Amino acid sequence: MRIDRLHIFIYILAALTIVACSNEGIAFKKAEQSYAIGEYYAASINYKKSYSRCKPTEKDKRAVRAFMMGECYRHIGYTQKAIAAYLNAVRYKVPDSLAYLHLARQQLKAGQYKQAEQNFKAYLELEPGSELARSGLLSCELGPQWKAKPNQYTVKKEPQFNSRRSDYSPMLVGDDADVLVLSSTRNDAAGDDISGITGLKFGDLFSSRKNDQGKWQPVEVIEGEVNTEYDEGASCLSPDGKTMYFTRCSSDPDYPRFAEIWKSQRSDASWGKPTKCDIARDTLSSYAHPAVSPDGEWLYFVSDFPGGEGGLDIWRTRILSNGFGGMENLGRPINTAGDEMFPAFRPNGDLYFSSDGHPGMGGLDIFVAREDSLRGMIVENLQFPLNSSADDFGMTFEGVHNRGFFCSSRNDGKGWEHIYSFECPEILQTVTGWVYEKDGYELPEALVYMVGNDGTNLKLSVKGDGSFTQVLKPGVDYVLLGTCKGYLNVKNEIHVEASEESEEYTLQFPLPPINVPVLIDNIFYEFDRADLTPESTEALDKLVEMMNENANITIELSAHCDYRGNDSYNQRLSQRRAESVVRYLIQHGIASDRLTAVGYGESRPKIVSKKLVEKLLSGNPKVEVQENDTLTEAYILGIKGEEEQEVLNALNRRTEFRVLRTTYGTTLQEYNPEEEAKKAASKRQEDAAKEDDDFIF
Repeated sequence: MRIDRLHIFIYILAALTIVACSNEGIAFKKAEQSYAIGEYYAASINYKKSYSRCKPTEKDKRAVRAFMMGECYRHIGYTQKAIAAYLNAVRYKVPDSLAYLHLARQQLKAGQYKQAEQNFKAYLELEPGSELARSGLLSCELGPQWKAKPNQYTVKKEPQFNSRRSDYSPMLVGDDADVLVLSSTRNDAAGDDISGITGLKFGDLFSSRKNDQGKWQPVEVIEGEVNTEYDEGASCLSPDGKTMYFTRCSSDPDYPRFAEIWKSQRSDASWGKPTKCDIARDTLSSYAHPAVSPDGEWLYFVSDFPGGEGGLDIWRTRILSNGFGGMENLGRPINTAGDEMFPAFRPNGDLYFSSDGHPGMGGLDIFVAREDSLRGMIVENLQFPLNSSADDFGMTFEGVHNRGFFCSSRNDGKGWEHIYSFECPEILQTVTGWVYEKDGYELPEALVYMVGNDGTNLKLSVKGDGSFTQVLKPGVDYVLLGTCKGYLNVKNEIHVEASEESEEYTLQFPLPPINVPVLIDNIFYEFDRADLTPESTEALDKLVEMMNENANITIELSAHCDYRGNDSYNQRLSQRRAESVVRYLIQHGIASDRLTAVGYGESRPKIVSKKLVEKLLSGNPKVEVQENDTLTEAYILGIKGEEEQEVLNALNRRTEFRVLRTTYGTTLQEYNPEEEAKKAASKRQEDAAKEDDDFIF
C-alpha cells in the first residue's frame, strides 16, 4: 500500500513538473510575441512568469528570461525593476554582454553612480570601443559634481497639472502663453483599453487655461477631434498658432506599433479632424515628437529611420504648401549613438532636446544646441537642478523668457512623468512692438523685417493682437520695418545699450492703408489762413519720413473744411492749405512729382469709423455717433449741444493723404521690404560714420 502511494505521489509530481514546464514554455512564447510588437508591459508579465517557472538549476534559461525582463522594464521606465532583472541576468551569466551596459545605464538613471561606474568598466573590457559606455563613465564623474553645485535654475513641481498617472510633454500656447497643452494617461483619457506597451491607459491631449486672475484652471480634455482611442501625445504648434502637430501611436495586435506624426488645423476654439503627415515612404520607421522651427519653415522630429547616428535621432524636413521636403539628419554633435528625443525651440532659435547619449546625470537629460560663430554648433548640458538622474524632457517656454515648463520622472517610484515649472534668471534686452492699421485695429497678417548691423536679418510674424517680441543684442543698431499687404511700411530704429538689468524697448507700427484716405494728426494752420503753425513740424517731419520709407508711392495731399463759410471760399482755402503741406515736403527732399495737392473744401465730410466711435465715446461720451455716419451739415446741426457740434466740426477740418500709385520709380517689379530694411540699416551705419568723422581734426 505504501509503495502504491509513493508511486502515485511520484506520478503526480512528474505530471506537475510536465505542466509547469509546459506553462513556462507557453508564458515565454507569449512574452516573445508581445515583445516583437512592442508591448513591453505585457511581455514583462509573461517573461516574469516564465522566469519563476524555471528551475534554479536552469541557469541558461533564467539568464535569458531575466535579461528580457530587464529589456522590458527599461523600455517602460521601471528603473529599479530593470536593475534587479539585469543583476539576475549577470548573476546567471547571460551570454549577451549588453547586460552590463544596460545595467550600468539603469544604475546611472537611479543615481547609483559608483555601481554604474563598475559595470561601465566591465562592459568596456568586453567592448572597448563603446561610445555609450565611455559617455556613461564620464556621466558617473559629472553627475555627482553637478548635483553638488546647482546652477541658477529653479524647479518646482506643479500639482495643478499632474494626476496619479503619467503627465508629460507640456506646450504653452496663446498670445499670452495662457494655455498649457499636455499629454496624459490619466483616467479621463478616451477609451477603456490598457496599453500593452506601458500598462496604462492610452494617452490623450489635455489643456489648462489661466483665468482673469492669472491662475491656472483644472485640466480638461482638449477640444476638437484630435483625441481617439489610440495614443496621442508630444504636440507642438506652428508659429502662427493655426496648425498643431502631434504624435499618434495606433494599435494592432499582430504588428509592431510605429509612431506617426499627425496635424490638425484650428477651427475657431477647437481643433479639426487631423490628417497624417507623410514625411517619408518608409513605413517601418517611427516618426514622433514634432517641433516647428521659429520661422515656421522646418518640421523637426525624432525617428529611427536608417542612416542615423544610432538609436533615435533628431531629423528635420522642410514644410511645403503641398506636403514636406526630404528628410535631413541633424548629425553630430547633436545626435549620438544613444537616443535624442523631444526637440523644442526657444523663440531665439536655440534648439532644446533630451538625450541619453551625451554625458549627463542619468536617463534623459535636457541639452541646448546653439550656433557659435567661431566654434560652430555647441551642445550644452543644462545640469542640476533642471536635470536629474531620472528622465527630464519636453521643454516649453513662456515667450522669449527662460522660464516655462518641462516634465520629469524624478521622485516617482513607478517612473511616471509629471509636469514641473522652471525659471533661470537672465539679463534680457527685448523689443516689443505692435503693428496696427493707423486709426484702426491690429494687423495679425503683418510681418516685421528686422535687420541689425551685426548681420541680423529676421522676418518676424506677429501674434493675433498684432504684437511681437524679439530678443536684442547689446551694442547693436537695429532697423525694424513693419509691413502688411495693402498698407504702407513704417520704420523704427533702435540702438541697444549694454545694461546690467533687463530692459524692454516698445515700438509702435501704425501702418497707413493704401486704399483709404489717412488722417494726418496734428497739422495746424493759422486761423483762416493757409500758413502752417510751428506746432505742425513734428507731424510733417513724420510724413517726410513715411515718404522716404515708402519710396515707391505717390500721394494726394488733401485738406478739408467744415460747413461754416462760403463754399467757394472754403474750397480755395483748403487748396492753399494742401499746397502748403506739399511745399513743406518738397523743401525737405520729397520729389514734386510724387505729390498732388487737392483742396476739397466742405464737399467730403468725414465718415465715422468704428475706431473713431470708440475714441469719441472714451473722450466725449456726450457725442453720440454711429459707425458709417457721415458728418454733413444737417447731421451736425441735428446733434444737441454746441460743444458736441464743435467736436464734429473739428473732425471735418482735417488734412489727409491717400496713395495714388505704388510703383513710382520702378518697372512694376515687386517691392522688397527686406532689401529696404537692409538699405536703411546700411544708411544708418554710414550716417554714424559721418558723425564720427566730424570729431576728427
